[in-house]
Amino acid sequence: MARYIGPKTKIAKKFKSPIYGPDKYLERKGRSQDHGGTKKRGFKVSEYGLQLQEKQKAKYTYGVLERQFKNVFHRASSKKGITGVILLQLMEARLDNVVYRMGIAPTRSGARQLVSHKHITVNGNVVNIPSYSLKPNDIVGVRERSKSLEVITDSLSRRNVSAFSWLEWDANSMSGKFMQYPEREDIPETIKEQLIVELYSK
Repeated sequence: MARYIGPKTKIAKKFKSPIYGPDKYLERKGRSQDHGGTKKRGFKVSEYGLQLQEKQKAKYTYGVLERQFKNVFHRASSKKGITGVILLQLMEARLDNVVYRMGIAPTRSGARQLVSHKHITVNGNVVNIPSYSLKPNDIVGVRERSKSLEVITDSLSRRNVSAFSWLEWDANSMSGKFMQYPEREDIPETIKEQLIVELYSK
């Protein structure tokens, strides 16, 4: 399975959530979010269907493939604590996600591209693996020769990293600190992680 590169609104409509950011379709006044007409047709989604849909929603949101997602789930289930919350914390700790959260890139897909093209450093060293898992106090920055890239400067001009209490940002050095794993209430995604746990527990 390759990463989805088709129409983003199609996915937003499918999950009734702006997965890739603000979506004009969902913002239109009077637009029903009950996409697919399941209520009108009298269809009822099964428990398994709801669980599977939530997993797909999480995969599309963070831009990961099935094997990657399953591996992260196994890591989460092996740790002490609430598995679903730990799963989201590990997804948030991915380098591409943090680059996106810090405002270095306007989207997660854009962040993945910046990482893959060696524009991003971790603790002063270039890292080109989007799935690289950050640890508390790691410093994520823009490579010196990449600081003038228009895509980065434009994105940073619109950034709002202050919205995330678990991240720090230094505009002068164009770098930020991953201070800690975020608490569940600090993660803005509307993913019902418990449904994913139930799905994998079968």
